[in-house]
Formats: sequence, structure tokens, C-alpha cells
Amino acid sequence: MTLQSDLADAADAAGVEVRIRGVLRDADPDAVWAAGGPDGPHAGSADETTVLDVGGLMPVLALWPVIGSLVAEEALRLHTPLAAYGVEADAGTTTHHLLSHSTGPAAHAALTRLAEHLTGSPLAELAATRVWHPLGMTGTGFADGALHAPPADLARFLSHLLSPAEHPLPRAWVAESLRIRTGELTPARGLMWHPAPHGTWSYGETPTVWISPRLHRWALLHPTRSQGPLRTAFREAAFAPVP
Repeated sequence: MTLQSDLADAADAAGVEVRIRGVLRDADPDAVWAAGGPDGPHAGSADETTVLDVGGLMPVLALWPVIGSLVAEEALRLHTPLAAYGVEADAGTTTHHLLSHSTGPAAHAALTRLAEHLTGSPLAELAATRVWHPLGMTGTGFADGALHAPPADLARFLSHLLSPAEHPLPRAWVAESLRIRTGELTPARGLMWHPAPHGTWSYGETPTVWISPRLHRWALLHPTRSQGPLRTAFREAAFAPVP
């Protein structure tokens, strides 16, 4: 028996696809995109196997989940100064601070040093064994100094973040990351993720990924042109209520 809620979800997904295609038709028809939920992608550009340069997403695809796995193992505490783990850092700097208040290569480099120091393994190996391989992201990896992945792998990753599965990323880590961790300070941030309208959290500029636990929906955009207003228009098409 088909439930009314299932019909509503299907209609909503169809409306989202129509809106996204409308936004991209003139702005960037060759952009790679996808949208879906915990069960996988619902719509997207035709080729899911094209390998994309997703270096701009490296922190959220590699660093953030690896740090989360170490927290889950109790090998790392977010509020313990990095110096206590034998990692060189400014006095008082913690993992929580780097994830929520700091951005850019310096913060990412410090987190990478921390993960590699605690495990004795390089970040690329940690991400592959702890996250990508368990999720079936067989096309994701570092090559020529950059991170590459096909859209299908990105969809697996984002779908997992909305699913009830506890492995490889525990639900607690995802939930703790997707809430404001900066108090009254601005800009507001979670752990690596940035809050956005319609209950969404985003990471990246080009490319960009969004997830919305409230709507049980995710989306990704890998543009071929300078984004300008496209990023906002795409987010609105993917997450704003369908009239």
C-alpha cells in the first residue's frame, strides 16, 4: 500500500528536481549536481561516474570524519589542548576551537598533524580505511596532490550522514557537529559545518555540499562557472519549501 506521506515525499522530490534544473538551465547547464536523502540520490546530473576534483571538500570528507572516529574511540577529547597530545600548537588551542572557530590551511594542517600523531598513519590512509572504504566510496582518493571523487561517492557520504547507521560515523558525532558551537560569536558555526537557511548546513564554496537533518535531504553542486548568485539559487531550489 502506498502511503500519503510517500506520495507527498515523491511529489516534493519531483518539485525539487524541476526547480534545480530550472536554476541550472541558464546559469550553468554543465554543472554536476545531485540531491537526495538517507536512502540515496533522488535526482542529479546524468553521469555519476565522472571523477571530480573535490579538493575544496577535503576537510569535510576526510578530516572531519577521521576526527569524529577518534572522538568516538575516546582517543581524542574536543576540549583538551593539543599540547597535551604532544602536538605543537598555540597555548590552549583545542580540537573544538580548530573545528568551530578556525578556518583555512593552518587549522586544517593542525588537525591533520593531530590525527596522524594519534594514529601513526597518514590522513589519506585514515580516511580511506575508516570512512571511504566502509561506505563503498571506491572512487575517492588523493591523486596528484588533490582529492578526487565521483558524484556517486559523494552521494554515499551525504546519504550516510542522514541515515540511522552508526558506522562508520556515529549519529552522535553528526548531531554534535550540526549545532551551533560558537555561542554568541559570529559567524556561527558547528564543527566544521556552517549553518544556512531552511535548516541546512553547508561546507565548501566550489564545490559545495549541504545537508538538512530536519528535511532529511542533502544536495551537492560542482559548478563549471564562477558561482556568483548560483550557489544561493541552487540552495533555495533544493531546500526551500515547494509551493
